[in-house]
Amino acid sequence: MAPQYAPSLRSCLAPLLLFLQTGFVVIFAFYVEIGGDIEADGTTFSSFYPEFQDVNVMVILGFGFMCTFLVRYSYSATGFNLLVAIMASQWAIILRGMESWYYTGKIRADLRSLVVAEMCAASALISIGAVLGKTNPVHLVLIGLLEVSGFILNEWLLQVLLKAPADNSIMLLHVFGAFFGLTLTWILFRKGSLQPFEKEKFDRQTGLFSMLGSLFLWMFWPSFNSVLVDNHSQRRLWAVCSTYLALAVSAVTAAAMSVLCSPKGKLNLICMQSCILAGGVAVGVSMSAVRQPWEAMTIGFAAAIVSTAGWRHLKTHMLLAFECHDTCAVLSTHGLPGLLGWLAHLLLQIKACDDHATAITFAVFHICTLFITITVSLSMGVLTGFLLKWNFWRPPQDKKCFDDQAFWEFPHLAVRK
Repeated sequence: MAPQYAPSLRSCLAPLLLFLQTGFVVIFAFYVEIGGDIEADGTTFSSFYPEFQDVNVMVILGFGFMCTFLVRYSYSATGFNLLVAIMASQWAIILRGMESWYYTGKIRADLRSLVVAEMCAASALISIGAVLGKTNPVHLVLIGLLEVSGFILNEWLLQVLLKAPADNSIMLLHVFGAFFGLTLTWILFRKGSLQPFEKEKFDRQTGLFSMLGSLFLWMFWPSFNSVLVDNHSQRRLWAVCSTYLALAVSAVTAAAMSVLCSPKGKLNLICMQSCILAGGVAVGVSMSAVRQPWEAMTIGFAAAIVSTAGWRHLKTHMLLAFECHDTCAVLSTHGLPGLLGWLAHLLLQIKACDDHATAITFAVFHICTLFITITVSLSMGVLTGFLLKWNFWRPPQDKKCFDDQAFWEFPHLAVRK
């Protein structure tokens, strides 16, 4: 029998994209303006544009290629990553400019707002990793829009209720995205996931491209962590150096742990390409409290151990115990290192406090920050998951999961009459 692939995406994907993009164009036409005094805080275009490009490379190339490890899902991994990233970024610019629109009637767009929008989109790309290969592009676009909406809502709550600094609330994107994705994969769980999917595997070529994505992320992560730090040169230097040291230590530790956790005592490429980034995730969340090189290196060391152990053991336990089929192990790559970074931030900040009252106050607010973030993440994940469970969105069959052929043209496979 011929494979029953969906013959066309014309009836669902095309109308959705055209409707959304037309709406964005109309909103930008009437309410968005390019401007702002970019030198008001000492930042010039020539000094900020390279950092914008670094973040752009991470979001488009890094996350895109990182998810190409599945042997028959590389077209979708890179193509849908680009689609979700650009749709989510446009939506983030609009949502984050609502306050400016309320007071001035205009949404102001500049390089900084583009960078923040792409970081919001990165949280959506993290979430999508949990359901990679088990959804269609319509699902992914909706996930991106709803996840970004929830993330910006969480950022607003943290800044209004707890007066959290903007860069601290945004860097919680790893924790928010990981728990949002886990909630999605729990609600959208397929019974067929209890046995390994036929096409959920990798080969040498796809593994190489996936490692290429991780290398892009590894190289540009210092810019990702430092881009929102104020323009004080000393603080940015701390951020860049701390991130690099944490990444370096986590790469070495991940290699050692990969060998120790392997039954045959060999390196595992997929484990490596996921866990070498753990130090960058953890130190990014704790950036404002890191002051010494050894602190960043210790955080990177602990993050790599936690991430590698989670990748090796936790993914299987989450599937069997909680019916969470986490395709890209986002809990181990982003969730656990993000929580470790939050804990390191708490301990380092308490250590730096001069009196107990200040330390207790900070601890209460810091715990509330995590509580609100996880609550909003889980709530939005539940809402999005139940919305996507409708058969109206035409989810792919179990036999068609992790397969590009359901969505992309392959001319060499076309039947010629």
